[in-house]
Amino acid sequence: MCSGSTNKSLGYPELNKIMNNIKNDLLSGLTVALALVPEAIAFAFVCHISPMAGLYAAFIVGLITSIFGGRPGMISGATGAVAIVFAALVVSHGIEYLLAAVVLMGLIQIIAGLLKLGKFVRLIPHPVMLGFVNGLAIVIFLAQLAQFKNGSGENASWMAVSDLIPMLGLVVLTMAIIYFLPKLTKAIPASLVAILAATAISLGLAYLNIYHFRTVIDFVKILDPAIISLKGGLPAFHIPSVPFSFKTLEIILPFSILAASVGLIESLLTLTLVDELTETRGHGNRECLGQGAANVICGFFGAMGGCAMIGQSMINIKSGGRGRLSGISASVALLLFVIVGSGLIEIIPVAALVGVMFIVVISTFEWTTLGIIKKIPRTDAFIILLVTVVTVVEDLAIAVLIGVIVSALVFAWKKGSQIEIRSETNQKGSRVYHLSGQLFFGSARNFADLFNPADDPNDVIIDFHYSRVHDHSGIEAINALAERYSKLGKTLHLIDLSPECAQLLNAAGDMVEVKVYEDLKNWHIATDKLG
Repeated sequence: MCSGSTNKSLGYPELNKIMNNIKNDLLSGLTVALALVPEAIAFAFVCHISPMAGLYAAFIVGLITSIFGGRPGMISGATGAVAIVFAALVVSHGIEYLLAAVVLMGLIQIIAGLLKLGKFVRLIPHPVMLGFVNGLAIVIFLAQLAQFKNGSGENASWMAVSDLIPMLGLVVLTMAIIYFLPKLTKAIPASLVAILAATAISLGLAYLNIYHFRTVIDFVKILDPAIISLKGGLPAFHIPSVPFSFKTLEIILPFSILAASVGLIESLLTLTLVDELTETRGHGNRECLGQGAANVICGFFGAMGGCAMIGQSMINIKSGGRGRLSGISASVALLLFVIVGSGLIEIIPVAALVGVMFIVVISTFEWTTLGIIKKIPRTDAFIILLVTVVTVVEDLAIAVLIGVIVSALVFAWKKGSQIEIRSETNQKGSRVYHLSGQLFFGSARNFADLFNPADDPNDVIIDFHYSRVHDHSGIEAINALAERYSKLGKTLHLIDLSPECAQLLNAAGDMVEVKVYEDLKNWHIATDKLG
């Protein structure tokens, strides 16, 4: 009896937890699927291709990365970052070249995963992460403003006040439901309840001939009046119809490399953000492989390709989705909407989806940045603002790259100025310099200025116990110093080097005596386990 009672007390809570997680993942996935549709369609138009190519990409990329990717709970699909990269290729060469480029993009990402390059996202400084998150939140916000306009592109104009006020009212109602409902119950995702409530209000007002809210199908018709319905079939296998030649490779390779880079950067940064929110850890290299495989499949099934979507990922996490089932259910639900339930998607008011995305903007933006901006080093504050602005004005990949470069230069400058020596004379009359700091390109000049060979005795020793040589600039600085001593007929010795430093200094030749003690510390760099 005791054994049975123990198993029961341990088993049922665990079973309840599993069933609750499944419920949360399924309902959260449904909410995400509703939000995926208009964005996938909009991104397809950005890329100058049919809506189905964007919807199929959202399904394929979302499904494959949810199963094989490195971050449970992260949502992937057709994205604006990838669409913008490929738009020029479609305009100049057509959709077949796009599909070939998507296949090549996927192969590049797979290679990145096999080379275990995913770990390098861990090297992105925190100020760059803050700038990326804040910039992306602003980009998501600005993207929603198109829903408050009539027409598209340069011909778009703001809604009349008579239309703007009702739409804003429905947006605010949607946001209020998402904010307050979790305080009452978390049984159903608040975003899903908000979308259903807004749709019910929209249908009721339309039925009573009081007011017609702009719906998803209305938005699609603004982008392309020729589209009547979102209903479609299963994606069909199709080999890109392009010449298999070096000329084709020359055309698509630049686009594929850029799209692969943008996709991986956005995905790995989103992965890191989800890691922080869930206090768990994803696998960057596995995400590279999963995303690459998804894009290869996209290219052979008429889809535009994609990567992780921070907005939808935030919706999923905030709605309780944590497992791989949430991404799988979102992808399957999206495909079912396209095949049999397009009518349900078409009647959703755009205001409801805008409200959901505004909540995403509020939860994505790091509001703590406003409080710490005056408390952190000025260089870090500058990097946060720089990455934020470049993300909004240019794109994510360039912003992160600039942020990392500026951070690296600031770090090199600070470390370069933190090199110093303490000198003494030993019993043999030799001058011993105890070096502290890192010797690399940023400190090589300061290193040279620390010594005055003319005033030193004939025998000089530099102790590297508290220092390390990092690069060729450091080696050349030592060689140059050795030559200065050699011209004066003096001998320079280097002691207490780490094994790696000793190997680097083999190029110093006979002018430098390298002595490595057996009990020295071993220095290591980031390993592939971080990926």
